[in-house]
Amino acid sequence: MKTIFGIYRTDLKNIYQNWAVFILIAGLTLLPSLYAWFNIEASWDPYGHTSDISIAVSNKDKGANIRGSKINVGDELVSSLKTDENFNWVFVDEKEAIKGVERGKYYASITVPENFSEKITTVLTDDPEKPTLSYYVNEKINAVAPKITSKGATGLVEQISKNFVKTANGAIFKVFNEIGIELERDLPTIERVKHLIFELEKQLPTIRDTTNKVLDDVEKAKQVISTAQEEVKRIAVLSDEGVQLAENFTGYLNKATLLINNSAPFIKENLVILKQTADSTNQLTDFLLDNQIPTEEKINFLQRHSIRLEKSVEVIDDMISFFEHLTKLSSSSSFDLELNRLQEVKKNFTSAQVLLKNTINLIENGEPLTSKITNQINQFSESTSELLKKVLDNFDNQTVPNIDNQLQKTKSLIENTTAALKGAKQSLPDVESILGEAQKGIIIGTKELQKFKEDLPEIERKLKEITQRIRAFEANANIKEIIDLLRNDIKKESDFFAEPVLLKEHKLFPIPNYGSAMSPFFTTLSLWVGAMLLVSLLSIDTTTNGSIIHFYFGKFLIFLTIALLQALIVTLGDIFLLKTFVVDKLWFVLFALFMGGIFMLMVFTLVFLLGNVGKALGIVLLVLQISGSGGTFPIQVVPKFFQVINPFLPFTYAISMMREAVGGIIWDIVIRDAIILSLFGILTILLGLFLKKPANRLTEKFKLKIKESSLIH
Repeated sequence: MKTIFGIYRTDLKNIYQNWAVFILIAGLTLLPSLYAWFNIEASWDPYGHTSDISIAVSNKDKGANIRGSKINVGDELVSSLKTDENFNWVFVDEKEAIKGVERGKYYASITVPENFSEKITTVLTDDPEKPTLSYYVNEKINAVAPKITSKGATGLVEQISKNFVKTANGAIFKVFNEIGIELERDLPTIERVKHLIFELEKQLPTIRDTTNKVLDDVEKAKQVISTAQEEVKRIAVLSDEGVQLAENFTGYLNKATLLINNSAPFIKENLVILKQTADSTNQLTDFLLDNQIPTEEKINFLQRHSIRLEKSVEVIDDMISFFEHLTKLSSSSSFDLELNRLQEVKKNFTSAQVLLKNTINLIENGEPLTSKITNQINQFSESTSELLKKVLDNFDNQTVPNIDNQLQKTKSLIENTTAALKGAKQSLPDVESILGEAQKGIIIGTKELQKFKEDLPEIERKLKEITQRIRAFEANANIKEIIDLLRNDIKKESDFFAEPVLLKEHKLFPIPNYGSAMSPFFTTLSLWVGAMLLVSLLSIDTTTNGSIIHFYFGKFLIFLTIALLQALIVTLGDIFLLKTFVVDKLWFVLFALFMGGIFMLMVFTLVFLLGNVGKALGIVLLVLQISGSGGTFPIQVVPKFFQVINPFLPFTYAISMMREAVGGIIWDIVIRDAIILSLFGILTILLGLFLKKPANRLTEKFKLKIKESSLIH
């Protein structure tokens, strides 16, 4: 470290002791700033000064007549352009306009043809034609100007189209308004007639059916009513029987509920015994593996336990049958969980029973017991015990309340059925009364209905025709909505159809001018240019003895110092001299210092390794980064080559970091950029230290040959 800082102190001493070197260093420190400032100032607000761009306009429109009125859209266009300040509109004849565009006097010209107004009026004919404006542009004068003037020409066409739509719609909506006034005046009468027609149509099926039935067979109608009266009496008897049956079933259900509630403790006791049986099966393995117990005693013990398992299966069958009956009674799946678990317990007990019989056979044949058999016994016992434990855990809190709940639901259903039957019985006298009145009505109205029947077909035909027309109209529109639409404000509606959609712009991270938006690019570019100037004018050689590390870091420190001064001057000048818009000013300066150091390190290392070839490579990198970093145009619109190299260029991340400071910082983006730039720096240091000797061997002859020419230092 002492040698490194010794080289650094020597370089500093040489600067302030030699006034000529000091002036040169001062110029190198300031020069990158001038490069950035001039470019930022030149591009400060180019699109805000388009009023100095000259566009020639030639109006040859002869006008047209429409319904006795003369119109001239070309004259109206010229009048509107005279008040437009977006461009410098110059009004000349067509020949002068085209000549001026060719010689660069005007950037573009627009010619309104003679038949422009005439073609616009063809919209009222069966064969409309679109009018055309002739637009001439000289694209060799400037690369950007044609795009700007094209925007002006497009805006002109949009303005003409908008005004045409607005005027045409105004005339149409005026006629609509008059129609709406007439409809609104007659609306009450229209609504009244429509209501009467639909009301009559609504009653027509009933009238027709009743008339036909009575007149076709009066006696038959009387017989039907008589039969209905007899059926009412039978319904009364059936309802009494239904009520009695429901009450009997309710009594049965109460007894069943009491019986089931009394059975709950016994069911639980059986479950406990079953669990004990399962747990005792688990103890068999220790008994069977005890060699001190006689074989005959083991066989007897296994036979007793097999009988116990058989009895347990019978108990489980009874419990399954019990829950199946409950399921049928409640007509639900409330006990599926209990049934599934008991079925699984039964299956395990049956399997254990078979396994015990196989074990008895093995013992009788003198064969040794294997761990597989004992493990199977334990597995059956443990799984069965766990299932029974779950059934027992849920029995008091879930199973018993669920049984009570399902019985209560069934009881409630029976009670509701009983109430419904009683209600039906109470309504039967009213039904009998209605049937009697209907019988009287048929007899009295027969003569009048006969006369009405003769006129009914014609009435029905006319009525159907009218209602179909009304429904067809209402299916497509509501008359009140149509009147409201026709009576709307004419001017507002024509304005709406001329411009039906408005664009509401929301700017995220707004930057007030183009120069501020370009400051990240030009500031970044100036720092690389500054680094190139330093390695081009300052020597990287030293007379101090030391290793490559001493030489590398010792000389780099003076370059780094000047690079940091360059970054400090250019950023402070951006903020305070040019008044560039920057949201986070401190970070803007700090980011520039950071990337200025990285750029200096990369350029210094190139020259340190390759000499003049390294300077050339630095220029190549500069050229590639100007186009490939996305500093001016979005990277997506540049050729594919630059899109591919974009992620590998330091400018990509340096410009991104500076943009964050200008528009507003999103820290995950800044952290990503800083990490990648740091990786560039680390990689550069490693290359500088480990490739110096191989690079010297490769470039030594090349350097000597260059010196022989006396042209390149």
